[in-house]
Amino acid sequence: MAAGEMQLYAKVSNKLKGRSTPLLLEPLLAMGFPVHTALKALAATGRKTAEEALVWLHDHCNDPSLDDPIPQEYALFLCPTGPLLEKLQEFWRESKRQCAKNRAHEVFPHVTLCDFFTCEDQKVECLYEALKRAGDRLLGSFPAAVPLALHSSISYLGFFVSGSPADVIREFAMTFATEASLLAGTSISHFWIFSQVPRHGLNLRLNNLTRASFLSHCILQKHCSVKPCTKQLHLTLAHKFYPHHQRALEQLARAIPLGHSCQWTAALYSRDMRFVHYQTLRALFQYKPQNVDELTLSPGDYIFVDPTQQDEASEGWVIGISQRTGCRGFLPENYTDRARESDTWVKHRMYTFSLATDLNSRKDSEASSRCNGEFLPQTARSLSSLQALQATVARKSVLVVRHGERVDQIFGKSWLQQCSTPDGKYYRPDLNFPCSLPRRRRGIKDFENDPPLSSCGIFQSRIAGDALLDSGIRISSVFASPALRCVQTAKLILEELKLEKKIKIRVEPGIFEWTRWEAGKTTPTLMSLEELKEANFNIDTDYRPAFPLSALMPAESYQEYVDRCTASVVQIVNTCPQDTGVILIVSHGSTLDSCTRPLLGLPPRECGDFAQLVRKIPSLGMCFCEENKEEGKWELVNPPVKTLTHGANAAFNWRNWISGN
Repeated sequence: MAAGEMQLYAKVSNKLKGRSTPLLLEPLLAMGFPVHTALKALAATGRKTAEEALVWLHDHCNDPSLDDPIPQEYALFLCPTGPLLEKLQEFWRESKRQCAKNRAHEVFPHVTLCDFFTCEDQKVECLYEALKRAGDRLLGSFPAAVPLALHSSISYLGFFVSGSPADVIREFAMTFATEASLLAGTSISHFWIFSQVPRHGLNLRLNNLTRASFLSHCILQKHCSVKPCTKQLHLTLAHKFYPHHQRALEQLARAIPLGHSCQWTAALYSRDMRFVHYQTLRALFQYKPQNVDELTLSPGDYIFVDPTQQDEASEGWVIGISQRTGCRGFLPENYTDRARESDTWVKHRMYTFSLATDLNSRKDSEASSRCNGEFLPQTARSLSSLQALQATVARKSVLVVRHGERVDQIFGKSWLQQCSTPDGKYYRPDLNFPCSLPRRRRGIKDFENDPPLSSCGIFQSRIAGDALLDSGIRISSVFASPALRCVQTAKLILEELKLEKKIKIRVEPGIFEWTRWEAGKTTPTLMSLEELKEANFNIDTDYRPAFPLSALMPAESYQEYVDRCTASVVQIVNTCPQDTGVILIVSHGSTLDSCTRPLLGLPPRECGDFAQLVRKIPSLGMCFCEENKEEGKWELVNPPVKTLTHGANAAFNWRNWISGN
């Protein structure tokens, strides 16, 4: 570590003694990362764990702006939770469906307390302390109910907060701003003075500032100036919409029930100040660059795109900057979808105001506690945990998962010939072939159109099961397509969840693949329930399927396939009326669409669109549906685990490796 950086580290450690920053910083410094980049990584990930910061640093190893002294921008919002938040989110969805997207859809429901301001990376802990101090000071006087009054104009619709509750909320914002400015607003930072100018350049045009003037602006910022909101406090419902939509939006807004008690949280968020005026795209599919000037895409990546800087891009392509890596390049636009502006914001800390207890009688020493980035009164924390648990238990959910990699996907249609001896016995010609195959009464030939998982497919399934275990999700029942690869995937996931002996797999032929896509003029010969049990699969032989195996028709029409899946998923959901956990359906890529759209109340896709979509679904792709009992409908939500992405690995023949050539 350079002398200047050692000096800085000592100053940061002394100022933040007793706080979490040194504990998070030291492991990164021990790995050889400079102080300023380590602090930058911590700020960019919300200062949660050193592990998250380390992942960020590895992802940004080729980021040309990694060494640039560009601080994050921070803002403080008052956010509703519970039933009110759900009703507001429902308004968001319905207003978007009926009246198209408007500016309010870019951000989550909130009341702005302090608009965006900059804070140097090594002083972010001061903002956390300021939030806690302000919350503790106003905890006893925070309003038991925040009155919301609907206000409408030709381009704005929202709730106004007024009266004495608004005064208390403004006082909280003022207290935070004062404390933050005092704690973080010291003289010019020693932190950025020794930072070297990066070799690769910024590669960005930012608000018409040259790179030099932009960096000078950052370096010369002497104070963390936090300005509390002094205007009318408001929670925006719609903004900059078409005038003829005003009446419809007002009707939707009046349907929002305001009588529910609501727990409010003050949340501190940050954003990358360079991309404030950019569009945000979300990658839907994986993309492997074909040229050096193209971006690598993984599903879920966010890309910042400047609409004014697209002259170099060909039709169907855009130039963007990856939030995950910081790299700039071309990408296919049809691999992405528009995301919300706030999707890329990072939540740092929250302070939750409790409405469930008599706060005036609480001792000051018990006023609040900090847990996992949240400042929350003890009784309220217990209550909110109980409410969250009750909400989880009460909701029925369906997780649809595609099977792992199948062996013929890698070795082609002749895979069986590659692993069969002349006398019909199985052997393993490549490590990606499974170690063994289950016994079938008619011999090995029946595997030809009912292939097993590859070794990688087995590995994928175990990774997914392990991730589901870590997520804390509670699987209550499992249904699988009769295809061997699906039953295998279900078994492996259950093994990782430690449920292989507790939950039996219910084989449902109604969720088998569209038979038109199967080879041959007859349906594949699939393993019977008895054969599966003999092969050590824990099968529920008492389950009566919605669609018997004998009823599968070869080369069925698309409508017949859709009807079959619809009937099957309806019975699956109705078969588990008392189950309060997650229903796991392990099937084919096609069922991620055909088994979720009936639940969501959506009509089938056009056949051509359906085929195009299914081709892009990877192994262990997941769709997660939750039942909203209050609204009497199902919703598509984020799966409990992240996607699994990996590259190809070609075959290698050592005989072709001639030394010296």
